[in-house]
Amino acid sequence: MIELRGVSKTYSSTVEAVQSFNLKIEPGQTTVLIGPSGSGKSTLLRLIIGLVRPERGHVYFYGTEVLPHTALSLRKKMGYVIQEGGLFPHLSVRGNVTLMARYHKWEGAKVDKRLHELADITRFPLDGLDRFPAQLSGGQRQRVGLMRALMLDPHVLLLDEPLGALDPMIRAELQEDLKRIFQTLNKTVILVTHDMGEAAFFGELIVLLHKGRIIQTGTLKELLQSPAEPFVSHFINARRTLLFDVMG
Repeated sequence: MIELRGVSKTYSSTVEAVQSFNLKIEPGQTTVLIGPSGSGKSTLLRLIIGLVRPERGHVYFYGTEVLPHTALSLRKKMGYVIQEGGLFPHLSVRGNVTLMARYHKWEGAKVDKRLHELADITRFPLDGLDRFPAQLSGGQRQRVGLMRALMLDPHVLLLDEPLGALDPMIRAELQEDLKRIFQTLNKTVILVTHDMGEAAFFGELIVLLHKGRIIQTGTLKELLQSPAEPFVSHFINARRTLLFDVMG
């Protein structure tokens, strides 16, 4: 579904966010990008959705290269969620979620039907649809961000640290709900996190990054039992408590 070939992205002469990157994302799979801060995780999502362009290499979505003149049409097939949902504060929940559907001139009945479907899927209360983001909890804002990303029924969901700002109890609840949603909708998902426990919970394929390059890809078991280099073990061991919680 998605392929990055020899992709490099530099933000300054001293910061190479992504270095000669090659990665294929298979349809229907949940891929987790994990690594310390500054490892290039968020940059990869921005490259895939066409918000930034690589200095070298190519990004493809279903065989079409993501370029300035193709990115807008390709984005209709991608849902993008960031921390806190990235909601427009002057729009209600209803306004935020239905924004792109109205932009594409969907009929009112179709918009309302889809809105109610998404509220049911994400367990968002219908009586909250006319509230504004400032009137919502952090967990509710993330549910709204997810609803907005799903509105056009995209082929792939890109989630950039969607639960990073939440307290542990709300985060655990949303993790369960997100996993249920991914399985129910059978979406291709690319999720960015720095939390190894979260990667273990969601990831069918884990991609461990460091300083803009892939250190290792595989299942959690493969990373634990056959680390490609010492950094893999160091990274996992530094987060071993979270992993033990997830793995029981």
